[in-house]
Amino acid sequence: MRFEIDARDPNSAARAGRLYTAHGVLRTPVFIASATHATVKGLSPEEVAHTGLQILAVNGYHLWLRPGLEPIRQAGGVHKFMHWKRPLLSDSGGFQVFSLAQSRTITEEGVRFQSHIDGSPRFMTPELSIQVQNELGTDIAMIFDECVAYPSPREYVAESVELTLKWAKRSKAAHRNPHQHLFGIIQGGTFADLRRRSAEETVRISFPGYALGGLSVGEPQEEMLRVIAETVPLLPEDRPRYVMGVGTPEDILACVRLGIDIVDCVIPNKNARHGSIFVSEGELKIKNARFRDDMQPLDETCDCEACQKYTRAYLRHLWVAKEPFGARLLTLHNLHHYALFMERLRQAIAQGTLAELRP
Repeated sequence: MRFEIDARDPNSAARAGRLYTAHGVLRTPVFIASATHATVKGLSPEEVAHTGLQILAVNGYHLWLRPGLEPIRQAGGVHKFMHWKRPLLSDSGGFQVFSLAQSRTITEEGVRFQSHIDGSPRFMTPELSIQVQNELGTDIAMIFDECVAYPSPREYVAESVELTLKWAKRSKAAHRNPHQHLFGIIQGGTFADLRRRSAEETVRISFPGYALGGLSVGEPQEEMLRVIAETVPLLPEDRPRYVMGVGTPEDILACVRLGIDIVDCVIPNKNARHGSIFVSEGELKIKNARFRDDMQPLDETCDCEACQKYTRAYLRHLWVAKEPFGARLLTLHNLHHYALFMERLRQAIAQGTLAELRP
């Protein structure tokens, strides 16, 4: 794997670089948008690409359950299946298994659970998770890990760290796709010594990149940032660093200043579908009555289709009327807003002006 650092911010640990993948070069820091079921809800791949996003995340767990691997295999991989020509990351399903707490049993061998689709019994192992991701053909795959809830007892978190380390070794041993980067995942909750052990041992196993998992699961922001600040120095300088599940523009900026290269979150997609829109002056709720007669665009500084063609009044009308076209336009805007924000981040790092940047 090639990961090249082109610029460093003089006042923080932020860096800008390039991560080479089989489907193109990612300019970092980079935001990964959610395409869980091999689609961004309501948008075509061409529309998503037009927002400026460089990479999407699909979910191996969900695609394994539906439609299953065979249709994707026949299509020639998930890129062709969903008609996306840029890089893709696949999540292992560890977080999804975490969310099935009421119907799962975790052992060293793997996780037994019931499908959320039809209730059928399923068994996921590190080897199966990696096989699924290998066959999907994504550019970046993730090891199978256990994501613990916050708060959790220290004893349980310690046991989970050891389990994830064992699964990390098995994940690496099972990996067979030479065109795919397999990232390790650091766990340990908010316990500094457990995070240190997880980081040091995962680095010892050796992966092309490293992710910090088990964050943004309910802990206070200051705790999340403390964990990141303490963990980043334990990771290799020449490998990309990824925080999973983060977040808002404010959180992304804080993470980048701590040396993070990759972030992902469902927030721009999900918030758009709930009428919460990111604009240059903050965030607005399109359903508010004050926008009923507002003939301004969502954001005068934005060149997306929603801002160039439609007013706040019209977009509010679509939202109130529950017209799908409204959700599509708002999603387009939020994703474009995130893509532009990441471009501003990269430029600020290159110019040494990151301290002046505001989300």
